[in-house]
Amino acid sequence: MTGAIVLAAGRSSRMGRSKLMLPLGGRAVLSWTLEHVLAAGIEDVVVVTGPDTPDLVALIGEAPVRLAHNARAREGMSTSIQVGLLALSPAVEAAFVVLGDQPTVGPDVYRRLLLAAGVIAVPVYRGQPGNPVLFRRAVFEELFGVTGDVGGRAVVAADPSRVARVALDLAPPPDLDTPEAYRDLAAAWPF
Repeated sequence: MTGAIVLAAGRSSRMGRSKLMLPLGGRAVLSWTLEHVLAAGIEDVVVVTGPDTPDLVALIGEAPVRLAHNARAREGMSTSIQVGLLALSPAVEAAFVVLGDQPTVGPDVYRRLLLAAGVIAVPVYRGQPGNPVLFRRAVFEELFGVTGDVGGRAVVAADPSRVARVALDLAPPPDLDTPEAYRDLAAAWPF
């Protein structure tokens, strides 16, 4: 079984309001992200929220996802990944770490990463490594040792021989951190 930990616990401090709830093509940013994860066939999806996350219950509606709250979200992304890992089904053998504010990552990216042979699979967008990253169960315990706001970067860097780098002829997903970045994405939508 494959899982996804969708990170939705950030404060959106540079945006000034929740970037996950921003409208994009008539729907919220996070709604698009979840649609693409589910369309890829990922069976166990956990959305990790934090103290600054708006109420997502109405947004999620009937989608087959679960919410997991990270009370320590302000300590960094690593704590949200750990909360997500604990919330996943024990049957999950590999899990994506997904940034909730990257709605341009389509289902095919997830599918291509799932086919990669490495213990860790990283998408490389026209030469630039990015997200989402797939971690197989063999490295879940290492993710519990990560601290701060670095996500799984240290686990990826620890042993390059176990990392499959999947080349994609796609532009890197834009960072949706500022009002300017949001305006650019909204103007280019549908991506």
